[in-house]
Amino acid sequence: MAAEHVDVIVIGSGFGGSVSACRLAEGGLRVVLLERGRAYPPGSFPRTQHEMTQSFWDPSNDRFGMFNVWSFKGIEALVSSGLGGGSLIYANVLLRKPPEWFVDLEDYAGIEERWPIRYEDLAPHYDRAEAMLGVQQFPFDVAPYSAARKTRALKEAAERLGLDWELPNLAVTFGNEGEVPVPGEPIREDFPNMHGRTRTTCHLCGECDIGCNTGSKNTLDYNYLSAAQRAGADIRTLSEVLTFEPRPGGGFTVRYVRHEPAEGGGPSRQQPVEITADRLVLSAGTLGSTFLLLKNRAAFPNLSDRLGNRFCGNGDLLSFAMKCSEEDESGRRSRDLGPTYGPVITSTVRVPDTQNGGDGRGFYIQDAGFPAFVTWLVEATNVGGTVRRMLRFVGRRVRAKLSRDPRTDIGTELAQALGSCDLSTSSLPLLGMGRDVPDGQLYLDDDDNIACTWSLDSSKPYFERVRSTMADIAEALGGTFVPNPTYRINRVVTVHPLGGCPMGSSPEYGVVDPFGEVYGHPGLYVADGSVMPGPTGPNPSLTIAALADRTADRILAHAS
Repeated sequence: MAAEHVDVIVIGSGFGGSVSACRLAEGGLRVVLLERGRAYPPGSFPRTQHEMTQSFWDPSNDRFGMFNVWSFKGIEALVSSGLGGGSLIYANVLLRKPPEWFVDLEDYAGIEERWPIRYEDLAPHYDRAEAMLGVQQFPFDVAPYSAARKTRALKEAAERLGLDWELPNLAVTFGNEGEVPVPGEPIREDFPNMHGRTRTTCHLCGECDIGCNTGSKNTLDYNYLSAAQRAGADIRTLSEVLTFEPRPGGGFTVRYVRHEPAEGGGPSRQQPVEITADRLVLSAGTLGSTFLLLKNRAAFPNLSDRLGNRFCGNGDLLSFAMKCSEEDESGRRSRDLGPTYGPVITSTVRVPDTQNGGDGRGFYIQDAGFPAFVTWLVEATNVGGTVRRMLRFVGRRVRAKLSRDPRTDIGTELAQALGSCDLSTSSLPLLGMGRDVPDGQLYLDDDDNIACTWSLDSSKPYFERVRSTMADIAEALGGTFVPNPTYRINRVVTVHPLGGCPMGSSPEYGVVDPFGEVYGHPGLYVADGSVMPGPTGPNPSLTIAALADRTADRILAHAS
């Protein structure tokens, strides 16, 4: 029986795949999008501890959740598996890569960084992506949003330190167009979303990174993927690609398995499927697309030897400003930063590099909130204080009983037992990202698993600058700087892995050309974070979307 044939197969539904599928379907091409993970309509994201145990991606152990965690030498990487890719768990920030960071040739410690495109090449695609993603800024000057103390705190710290502070564009709906933002109002959409569910405006709950159960985040399933489906794209979830190869006479054959999780647990089943297409777009993410090309390299003998090069973590670094305080008439007191209020990230500062009058490679630092339940976990770390308060409470109740004059109204006593909760309310995570050195190498180990060589060494001056500025911010907030403990053992954690299939002006410098087409293999494209020849600097999602939009223009031009 002949395999199904379409015009384009898109592998992955993150910012590259969703944009590609939407643009190509709207351009009249027959598109099949293959996503290995599940769909997540409003209300389906995990919240209990038991649910979280089932929320990791590992099909070999019948786990089909959205968190995919990788541990490499020197670096950990967290990515997403699900319809909408990284948009399901990212912090919504949509910043453009600064024009001066599209470097033509920059040598840092013997490592070259070359971008074969310029800001002007992406400007119209940035515009198009921002419009589609419905960007809004955190309405800091509108009640109740003005109660966001962490936003105000970072702004004040930036002003004291002379740093540039701004409210970045966010993929969050705070209010319907033309109306004053109000939390929890129904979002008006021009077309029904693919889930057929009502969404509501941001509830300010700080749960963005574990999945937005109210649909307030403008994740890709509510815009690009819904539009792709309306335009006729066939979107298939739980469909994991294993192999692909060129077809005699042109086009590609793709083989994937359809995961069929068992109801109520138990072993899952896998249904093998084969499909062919004239064009193939890899958008499985930095680790996914690079892995697929490495695994299927024998079928593509002309691939550039740059495959796997230019890996980096976009300079990601998490640290903490703890126990912040401030002066008032009564003296110094704990500062309530309200870290659970609002979306995870509301504002950012940018620290310039040598091109902008700075000293070294530039970066961004952003405030980071967290869900309210995390405060209980934070307070539980202060075991000694909790035990002492509970013992005092029990002692008071015992004395009251023995005196035969117990108080029946014990609200204040219970409040004292809980404590002031200063540790959680006066502490704030700080997220750093920027221009680390893209000198990592992705490859397959002896068991055909994706592996990585990456070291903190070449980027150490960059990370030390980030740490120093974070320490200055913590001090400006009257707090204590607490670095990420993994940094002490020369490890970092990234949520923005980039590179592996870098773009370049020729096969000598890149795997794909400046439009995302793989050198030596017409019709094979890569559209995701793996094409970055270096760090974007700010959060990379918008740049990935803009590059994918540009690639889609090129595919449509060749298809006409």
